[in-house]
Amino acid sequence: MAADLEEEVQAIDKSLLECSAEEIAVKWLQANDLQKEVYQHLAYYVPKIYCRGPNPAPQREDMLAQHVLLGPMEWYLCGEDPAFGFPKLEQANKPSHLCGRVFKVGEPTYSCRDCAVDPTCVLCMECFLGSIHREHRYRMTTSGGGGFCDCGDTEAWKEGPYCQKHELNTSETAEEEDPLMQLPEDMVARAYNIFAITFKYAVDILTWEKENELPGLEMIEKSDTYYCMLFNDEVHTYEQVIYTLQKAVNCTQKEAIGFATTVDRDGRRSVRYGDFQYCDQAKSVIVRNTSRQTKPLKVQVMHSSIVAHQSFGLKLLTWLGSVIGYSDGLRRILCQVGLQEGPDGENSSLVDKLMLYDSKLWKGARNVYHQLFMSSLLMDLKYKKLFAIRFARNYERLQSDFMKDDHDREFSIADLSIQIFTVPSLARMLITEENLMTTIIKTFMDHLRHRDIQGRFQFERYTALQAFKFRRVQSLILDLKYVLISKPTEWSDDLRHKFLEGFDAFLELLKCMQGMDPVTRQVGQHIEMEPEWEAAFTLQMKLTLVISMMQDWCALDEKVLIEAYKKCLTVVMQCHSGFTDGEQPIVLSMCGHSVETIRYCVSQEKVSIHLPVSRLLAGLHVLLSKTEVAYKFPELLPLSELSPPMLIEHPLRCLVLCAQVHAGMWRRNGFSLVNQIYYYHNVKCRREMFDKDIVMLQTGVSMMDPNHFLMIMLSRFELYQIFSTPDYGKRFSAENTNKDVVQQNNTLIEEMLYLIIMIVGERFSPGIGQVNATDEIKREIIHQLSIRPMAHSELVKALPEDENRETGMESVIEEVACFKKPGLTGRGLYQLKPECARNFNLYFYHFSRAEQSKAEEAQRKLKRRNREDTALPPPALPPFCPLFASLVNILQSDVMLCIMGTILQWAVEHNGYAWSESMLQRVLHLLGMALQEEKQHLENLSEESVVTFTFTQKISRPGEAPNNSPSILAMLETLQNAPHLEVHKDMIRWILKTFNTIKKLRESSSTSPVAETEGNIMEESSRDKDKAERKRKAEIARLRREKIMAQMSEMQRHFINENKELFQQTLEELDTSTSGVHENSPVISDAKLTALGPEQTRVAEHRQVVMCILCQEEQEVKVDSRAMVLAAFIQRSTVLSKNRNKIIPDPEKYDPLFMHPDLSCGTHTGSCGHIMHAHCWQRYFDAVQAKEQRRQQRFRVHTSYDVENGEFLCPLCECLSNTVIPLLPPSRALFNRLDFSVQPNLAQWIKTISQQIKALYLLRDEDCASNSGNSEKMHQLQLPEGFRPGFKLKNPYSESIKEMLTTFGTATYKVGLKVHPNEEDPRVPIMCWGSCAYTIQTIGSNNEF
Repeated sequence: MAADLEEEVQAIDKSLLECSAEEIAVKWLQANDLQKEVYQHLAYYVPKIYCRGPNPAPQREDMLAQHVLLGPMEWYLCGEDPAFGFPKLEQANKPSHLCGRVFKVGEPTYSCRDCAVDPTCVLCMECFLGSIHREHRYRMTTSGGGGFCDCGDTEAWKEGPYCQKHELNTSETAEEEDPLMQLPEDMVARAYNIFAITFKYAVDILTWEKENELPGLEMIEKSDTYYCMLFNDEVHTYEQVIYTLQKAVNCTQKEAIGFATTVDRDGRRSVRYGDFQYCDQAKSVIVRNTSRQTKPLKVQVMHSSIVAHQSFGLKLLTWLGSVIGYSDGLRRILCQVGLQEGPDGENSSLVDKLMLYDSKLWKGARNVYHQLFMSSLLMDLKYKKLFAIRFARNYERLQSDFMKDDHDREFSIADLSIQIFTVPSLARMLITEENLMTTIIKTFMDHLRHRDIQGRFQFERYTALQAFKFRRVQSLILDLKYVLISKPTEWSDDLRHKFLEGFDAFLELLKCMQGMDPVTRQVGQHIEMEPEWEAAFTLQMKLTLVISMMQDWCALDEKVLIEAYKKCLTVVMQCHSGFTDGEQPIVLSMCGHSVETIRYCVSQEKVSIHLPVSRLLAGLHVLLSKTEVAYKFPELLPLSELSPPMLIEHPLRCLVLCAQVHAGMWRRNGFSLVNQIYYYHNVKCRREMFDKDIVMLQTGVSMMDPNHFLMIMLSRFELYQIFSTPDYGKRFSAENTNKDVVQQNNTLIEEMLYLIIMIVGERFSPGIGQVNATDEIKREIIHQLSIRPMAHSELVKALPEDENRETGMESVIEEVACFKKPGLTGRGLYQLKPECARNFNLYFYHFSRAEQSKAEEAQRKLKRRNREDTALPPPALPPFCPLFASLVNILQSDVMLCIMGTILQWAVEHNGYAWSESMLQRVLHLLGMALQEEKQHLENLSEESVVTFTFTQKISRPGEAPNNSPSILAMLETLQNAPHLEVHKDMIRWILKTFNTIKKLRESSSTSPVAETEGNIMEESSRDKDKAERKRKAEIARLRREKIMAQMSEMQRHFINENKELFQQTLEELDTSTSGVHENSPVISDAKLTALGPEQTRVAEHRQVVMCILCQEEQEVKVDSRAMVLAAFIQRSTVLSKNRNKIIPDPEKYDPLFMHPDLSCGTHTGSCGHIMHAHCWQRYFDAVQAKEQRRQQRFRVHTSYDVENGEFLCPLCECLSNTVIPLLPPSRALFNRLDFSVQPNLAQWIKTISQQIKALYLLRDEDCASNSGNSEKMHQLQLPEGFRPGFKLKNPYSESIKEMLTTFGTATYKVGLKVHPNEEDPRVPIMCWGSCAYTIQTIGSNNEF
């Protein structure tokens, strides 16, 4: 039987090899019905070549397919031997100026950061190395596969679109001609015929759904063989598939792994070959084993002929892609064939059929036809446009198919959007002609149908399927970004109309987000289940750049901006009317001002952090100012219809929510809210969230009475009662003993003041302040570097990116920072230039609280180093744009002065009120801002203008009856001398100094000159006056200094008289010690030499100040201060051993006092020398231990140190350590008082020591048993002079140092003797000193070597 089968195979192979491609091509040329001839040929030969057994034989199949199937097609196409025909075509073809290299997975790609129109424009390595971009700033990435090189595409590059290889052809193709002109007419006809037949055959067979029939192919011999075909999905794991295959087809694990790998790579694989029943049995087992938890694996029983034709269909598409590479004319013919409408009308072209069937094809088939599309349709500029139109028209259906498909986007036809939408001309054409913006947004919204009663998106209780769908639908936002990434330079009426139509759809999307995921404060008990918040923020993050780009588009055309502003305002009003149901109106009165608002408590009502419509309106309002549209066409804008209280309401609620969370009022709402607040301020989201809320408040303040705004703000912060009622703060602090409520109110006041500082001070956005975009970036960098010097990567992460993933840092960094080159092991850092420090703002709105604290500490430290006062005054700010100019009046409004005056009053009478220094610091900052503002107004005063900002006059006036409170100025002068405000004295002094400067400016400006000569005389006289005034002040200062010095001398004399005896005793001791030293000490010529012993050198004491590597705090090393320790490592050592085999028999009884001369084993102590506070080290060591304990045993990786044995790594150098050595100052104070002039000889010394030991023994025995005999012996014993047996030396060291000494001693004892630690063991100090001696000896021996 086997011999017969072998003969049959040999016979088939022989008949196939005898086929002549030339004869078949001649036959086709003479045929009347070419399609019928070709189909008969394929129907007969394809099953004989492909799928002849259970295992594929790709080499044999490819050889036979080329000889029997593709060879005749090539002969027919060329009209001659293709070995000669194709080179002729290639030679006659004008090479394309487009590279079009399709990237493989993992292939390097290069994008020029200076010249690329957007980040998706990339070059292959060959084109990049041959282009001008290699000298520019570039970004290198690895391709995920599927894209192609954009070299030669003039729309992709601002400069240098061609590399050296492709720019040779640009001069030849001055006018684009039809590439078909390069081909002979008969070849064009043949190409149309063969391409139409083969392309249709491939598309029909790949999209064929019947399992037992073939489309138009009559099988002469239909065999009864089938394949059990397993298809790939993204649900089941490798392990599940391998296990199932082993059970279903009874294969080995190795074979199952091979099947699974092929299925994952190619998308499908036959796992069984035989008759129908045999294959269907395997299918049933696979379906049954994989359908228990998820949907079952897709398995089909397919006839071997269908599989054979599908295999050849893929081969045919690959062949078409290679053939069109020989000639642009052939490429164009294939494009025409592919896009030609069929008899069924719309979507009947071959390209449409493949696109719409994409989600049903397996991975390998998708990859093949996607590559063909990229090498044909996307490489021909004319047909790229036609293909883009087809793609846009089918966009909604393609995306719906992608949502249902479980393959990744890179394997979907939808991924080609990046190749189409990023071409500026195509994107603009699709917006205008196909209304693409609206299509994308409506498609996106159609897939997010889960809404609440108000029509807002609702992500709570999302099922797994809905979450999966949400992840996939996010790709549509990327498509919208691609469409908008290239901004138009010219606007047509159609483009305006379609863009605004898309803008309407975008507003509908944002309207569904406005107010989504509202939260209510949890009172009483903690929230039971953390609510879903990530989906909403993911959506916000994805849309952030799109919202920014929408605003950029609006800014380019005045008509579009005006219409967009009107539409956005209408939607805001609709949203607001839906939010205010049931809110009661109330009237607020304060300082003679009244305002009507609504009763609303953030701590009791629902509040949402998502307000994209309000924030978009804020952005458009700034653009009205930036583009000057507000000044050119005020009559076209609905500014009079604006309701400022309505505009500020929701952003203010959101900021109050953040303040209350910081005050600890929302603790019971769990981490979900904390995370939302974090991302609200995070660099990824803040541009279109936090920043825009501040802008909206600035917009509202600039359009309303600042007193009204402040009263509404006080009401929302729930602080209105405190500031509107006289002495309410005093009653509140007295009556309420709840410290939490007092602390919460203090924090809320601090946050409110911080918000006012931001509203007035944040004017570095173009359109708000008179600045440009580079000023904004400079300011961000200055404040980041104010915290500490940073590396390039750290700075980039801290700055927001635009749609091109650029921060703009490189263009301005050299103006504000110096680059410090890295050392041997470090990294390069940018350090702020000293002259830029004056621009530092302590309350910069992008600082987190930790960053603000670090920046403040760093700047004060810098000022102390430069011997300046430590005040951190507000920097001079740029002027506001006219639309926001009235905003500064908030600083001099009556309510603001009342708030500042109240807080200063609390500080003056600090015992009676609940207040904080942080609160006072913010008030001082606001006072400084107001004074800076007035000073700038006066300095920039023109002759005609009148100064309306009169802050200095208002703070000089005392309060009115009945309170009769002192003026703000008077309270500042009182606080200047307050002992409890030492930290703020420099700032108060700076405020008073600035006040005096402004006062002089006002005086000089009030007497304006009449004529030029008179002005000169007055100028000279004023100069003389200034000179005389300075001289008078200098004389007063000198007299004051003399008076102070005299007072200090008098105080010293008084102190000496009171402590005469003590002073005399100290002087005598000093005289004795110095005289002794002078008599016995030799004259030292070299200060580096120091004598020890009887004739010792007196060494001066030096202060030793060290810095902790963990907290960076400096501290002087003293005996009574907190302990400073060195990381150290103790180990048993045999370096000096003469007998390494010796073992201590019983460590528990071993006496280490005397070491044997063979030095068998010593205890060595080493240190890396890095210093820490003892408490900092303890916290660090505890954290290391806790981290190790938290990790589950099976997840633990092998580490280089044993935590359980007390080991750790030095926090700085990661040197292995197991203890710490306390850092002790040298005890020279005692040492210098000792008199070594009279020294006993050895006999006297031994006699004295023996007497002392005997006395101590007798004393010990007496303690054990009261024995009178011992007392008599003590009297008989002659004690040395000055020896007191019961004397106990006072330990001079602090508790912290004592604890660290014990730690070190115990570690030496434990390691040196290999015993359990025991602090009470008398051998502990002996082991310490022994380790010290051994370490010194090893160091000495090492130096000798």
